[in-house]
Amino acid sequence: MVFEHKSVLLNESIELVLTDPNGLYVDCTLGGGGHSECLLNKLSPVGRLVCFDQDEIAIANARKKFEDDPRVTVFRNNFAEMEETLQNNGLLPVDGIMYDLGVSSPQLDEAERGFSYMQDAVLDMRMDRRRSLTAEEIVNTWSVEDIAGIIRDYGEENWAARIAKFIGEARVTERIRTTGQLVEIIKSAVPAAARREGPHPAKRTFQAIRMAVNKELEVLEETLDQALRCLKPGGRVAVITFHSLEDRIVKNTFQTWLGKCTCPPGLPVCRCGAEPKAKLVNKKPILPSQEEEDNNPRSRSAKLRAAEKLRSK
Repeated sequence: MVFEHKSVLLNESIELVLTDPNGLYVDCTLGGGGHSECLLNKLSPVGRLVCFDQDEIAIANARKKFEDDPRVTVFRNNFAEMEETLQNNGLLPVDGIMYDLGVSSPQLDEAERGFSYMQDAVLDMRMDRRRSLTAEEIVNTWSVEDIAGIIRDYGEENWAARIAKFIGEARVTERIRTTGQLVEIIKSAVPAAARREGPHPAKRTFQAIRMAVNKELEVLEETLDQALRCLKPGGRVAVITFHSLEDRIVKNTFQTWLGKCTCPPGLPVCRCGAEPKAKLVNKKPILPSQEEEDNNPRSRSAKLRAAEKLRSK
């Protein structure tokens, strides 16, 4: 399978993260290699790029795509392991780090991966198939309350409790093994009037289960402070998000780096000891243009934020 993926906010993200053509950069979400390829085209012959992905197909395609470029090093690791991997391979510090979060187009389009509510397949949804937790395990073994919680929190689904209740009732009779079975359960749970409006009735639930399977929010929270530690002073981290909870994590983490005093108002002297570690490159998130949204509907919810590590005083 050719791992083809239309990169979102491609030029904008590269412009934000690239500070030195001779530098060392990290692409934490290699995917189809679109951002990596664009960055490589702007690097000098001595510039270097380190790529991470946990999907074996993405890794295989990237190794073939970049096999003749000695500037590229590829690791099949989750980006939660970025700092340790870079440290163990003598690749610290770096000049820039970029993330393009969410699920990639090939993962959605390849039926057997079980990410899509549009194709019937085994309920899987693992980005890294070396891991044990699958969507099938979640819908068949987690409590109804826990399933409702992830659908509500990760999917922001109004019918979360009802969908979870229907899942709980259905699995008593028959194990839920396929995406098709789950879609029909969700359709039966969501009232007809609600199904006629908005996106596909299964969209938010599938997104929520996928995020739970891959622990996407937990991993994101873990990796951002790693990224700051890995950067050289003056280096930048750029993050493209596709979900409001992801964007909130990035925004809030960046805010903690600004070193704003958290002491109660009225104290004559600051006691919290807050010191700025970074500054925002763009105060407001960069959004896709209307042209990009028209050409790539999956870009519509994308937001790009970037921060720069401060130089020591």
